[in-house]
Amino acid sequence: MSTPARRRLMRDFKKLQEDPPAGVSGAPTEDNILIWNAVIFGPHDTPFEDGTFKLTIRFTEDYPNKPPAVRFVSKMFHPNVYADGGICLDILQNRWSPTYDVSAILTSIQSLLDEPNPNSPANSLAAQLYQQNKREYEKKVSAIVEESWMNE
Repeated sequence: MSTPARRRLMRDFKKLQEDPPAGVSGAPTEDNILIWNAVIFGPHDTPFEDGTFKLTIRFTEDYPNKPPAVRFVSKMFHPNVYADGGICLDILQNRWSPTYDVSAILTSIQSLLDEPNPNSPANSLAAQLYQQNKREYEKKVSAIVEESWMNE
């Protein structure tokens, strides 16, 4: 069954394979193009460096008119990531645009790792540490980076 959403996802996947952005990857699951597995590598020169973080992306038949639901599967300590892995990011909510594709979504999440928005916290402890005690924040981030290797 070919729908506009599925055709668009095939284009997104082809683009991701032919022109992969640095530090992110993603692909549909074997049996459902609406469900993707993705990986974001922690950006260099950040507390997240060397981390390998897994995510799931769930699209609906309304894609690209509606954003997908993206969530970290890997444990994450970040001001804009909820305990369940959900991500508080404007382009996944009120600033969504059909021009965003999977590459744009993943690179936006990757840059959010190093540039959190503590004024819109999903994790208040992480936001508080990020603003008031950078060393303690970075220690907690280092712990989840190490944990990300165990779950390979």
